[in-house]
Amino acid sequence: MSKEGKVGLTICSTAFEGLGRAQAKALGFAELPIAVIPHPFGIRSRDEIHQLAAQCVTEVAKLLCQTGKTVSTLRQPTSVGAALLEAPDTLEEINRLFMNNRWSDGLPIIPPTPERVDAMLQGTDRHRHDIISKVAPAFRAATVEYIAINAVMAGCYPEYLPVLIAATEAVSTPHFNLNGIQATTNPAAVWLIVNGPIADTLKINSQGNCLGPGHWANATLGRALRLILQNIGGGLPGDMDKATHGQPGKYTFCCAENEAASPWEALHVERGFQKNDSTVTVVGPLGTWNMNTHAKDANDLIRVIGDTMAFPASSDYVHGGAPWLILSPEHAHLFNREGLSKQNVKERLWEASKLKTSRLAAKDLGRVQNGRREELGILSPDTLLPITVKPEDINILVAGGDGTHSVYLPVSGNSYSASVKIKEFISTTI
Repeated sequence: MSKEGKVGLTICSTAFEGLGRAQAKALGFAELPIAVIPHPFGIRSRDEIHQLAAQCVTEVAKLLCQTGKTVSTLRQPTSVGAALLEAPDTLEEINRLFMNNRWSDGLPIIPPTPERVDAMLQGTDRHRHDIISKVAPAFRAATVEYIAINAVMAGCYPEYLPVLIAATEAVSTPHFNLNGIQATTNPAAVWLIVNGPIADTLKINSQGNCLGPGHWANATLGRALRLILQNIGGGLPGDMDKATHGQPGKYTFCCAENEAASPWEALHVERGFQKNDSTVTVVGPLGTWNMNTHAKDANDLIRVIGDTMAFPASSDYVHGGAPWLILSPEHAHLFNREGLSKQNVKERLWEASKLKTSRLAAKDLGRVQNGRREELGILSPDTLLPITVKPEDINILVAGGDGTHSVYLPVSGNSYSASVKIKEFISTTI
């Protein structure tokens, strides 16, 4: 501690030095010292790790002794309007400008002119400078106006704005762990699920090809949320977004639940909302895994889905996660026909998806033993490892059209979905 205030630093590996500096700057610690450790260390021997640790301690001590500057935060404005920019004349030049400034996702955008933004703001009765949340990892303030700007860029209609406001609130829920999802090397995307009357009003697809192309609402809502995560949250690829490969779902990832075709209560009702409420749920999946099975009885279907879930390179087993299943209406009705509730299916899958620890890589087994020791105790090679802490952490959505296909979605570790009620929406025929 100096006379002026606190002195500190951060520690990261060489591969994440850019992320460390970008986040420090975003949080107001632009001059924060960084102790850098050579990357990678996952493939190093124990002796090499000990040597690196000793070097790190020396570097930390050196940096702390050398710095005489106070580490202080630079407070961001709490309610500031977006700046006006004089743009080129042609759409091609505007898109080139946005790409050069890294305001785009790589696809063509609609220029967010003051007139278009004002029109978008007609979709809500909230004030344009109201702050909905601080979006990680930059933790910049997401005002209604900033959300509207990204909605215009993505091609949304004004009546979509309340969905995006609720989604921005949902991704900032602490247990969703947006900071982890945005900055991970995992290919985590943010999947937006819409429930309730608004899904029909906005024509959000819940049936055939619900995760694919062909529906304006699905495409633009998912894309707008991605632009919000990038432009407000600071999740720029290669900077704070450290995904090793990424995935196409990071362009757009949105659907509604096929409530009419489901034999069970809808997701939002299961989570305590009223049937006539409209909600958004955000999830951090690592991808989609098609499961095509013509199983004709519940036991057989449980067995093959559970076996599909149990793959040894899954983050869910390391952390005790919260994976998702999109059941096709055919598979959901097969379970219901044999008397299984949604909770019954979760309980059966929790047992069927247990993974023998001997299938894990040695390093991954060590991570499980450290991370889940309090829950599971000491693990032997024959221990059957549950994919989640409890069956209720397996999540089920009924969506899609005809066909014997369901989808498995493993989730980024330490991220748990969040659902938020959409407080208002304008019912407009599109």
